[in-house]
Amino acid sequence: MRAFLKQLVETESPSHDKSAVDGVGKIVADKCRQLGAQVEIIPNQATGDFVLARFHRSPFVLRPSAKPILILCHMDTVFPLGTIQTFPYKEEDGRIHGPGTLDMKAGIVIALSALSSLLANGESVSRPITALFTSDEEIGSPTSRKHIETLARESEVVFVLEGALLDGSLKVWRKGVGEFHVKVKGRAAHSGGDHQAGRNAIEEMAHQVIAIQKMTDYEKQTTLNVGVIHGGTVSNVVPDEASIDVDVRVMLPGEWERIEGEMQKLKPVLDGTSLEVVGEYNRPPMPYGEGNQAAFKKASQIAMDKLGMELKAGGTGGASDGNFVAPFGIPVLDGMGAIGEGYHSEREYIFADSLEDRAKLLAALLSNW
Repeated sequence: MRAFLKQLVETESPSHDKSAVDGVGKIVADKCRQLGAQVEIIPNQATGDFVLARFHRSPFVLRPSAKPILILCHMDTVFPLGTIQTFPYKEEDGRIHGPGTLDMKAGIVIALSALSSLLANGESVSRPITALFTSDEEIGSPTSRKHIETLARESEVVFVLEGALLDGSLKVWRKGVGEFHVKVKGRAAHSGGDHQAGRNAIEEMAHQVIAIQKMTDYEKQTTLNVGVIHGGTVSNVVPDEASIDVDVRVMLPGEWERIEGEMQKLKPVLDGTSLEVVGEYNRPPMPYGEGNQAAFKKASQIAMDKLGMELKAGGTGGASDGNFVAPFGIPVLDGMGAIGEGYHSEREYIFADSLEDRAKLLAALLSNW
């Protein structure tokens, strides 16, 4: 498993570099074929091609006609090419460091190693298994979403191989994610000679920032964060433009629509300024509803009976491809991947022993679901 992980990590795969992600895709596709999967390469010009692997054949599958289990992994990372030179793969003090180790090349290793161990031991699985390896999760899954949704609708349960919480908990809920771009237009003027003729776009935006931040409602688990601001050119010109980017996280159904309504109600405070608000809802929330509760209960029973392992449930404000599945009422168990921390940074690592532990867990679930 460590050798396979090292190979994947050292094959860098930033989302926007198609040839780089396709390099990982070739490794993954070859590995799936070696395991006897029926492999389909789904062409994708925007980012890398997707790898769709179907393990649907008997005698490996006891009930070939049953609804399949869907495994979701992504092959892309946030790290640009060359990061491996300054942040190399390294095993030290029980940890494995490197770009994309946790998010989520270890998840790919765990998924394929679980299947490999079952096949090597002559064990069978309860139902067909479909595994989708995508290339654009880190940029919002714009081209893979339709494939994820189509496959999810056909499935009994979905396992997402994103990293677990630091205490090993599965992620059984996630917040939905959206973003707004707000632009203010004012009127430029000389700040000394004609100040009164100007309409300061940054001043107007200051009013809007405060109003937007106040839309956060912790009781509803809704947060708004003005994370980026631009405006002005030089200090001696009254700025005629300013813009902000606003991150929105929601947990409750209908919250995005409520916030969208509030954002569209925003009005300029200063005479002579105008306001433009554009929003995009990227991922719906993945609540801990009845389906996920039942799936976690079942997984916990299997883990205890077969491995003596006690599972814990948790959640996060971050989103994954599992969010796309939730609206269809299909149970999702996320965070099935490795345990570690430092996402998207040069502190990223996994605990080495979590590779084998999580592969054993996934194998048990696949065998007994």
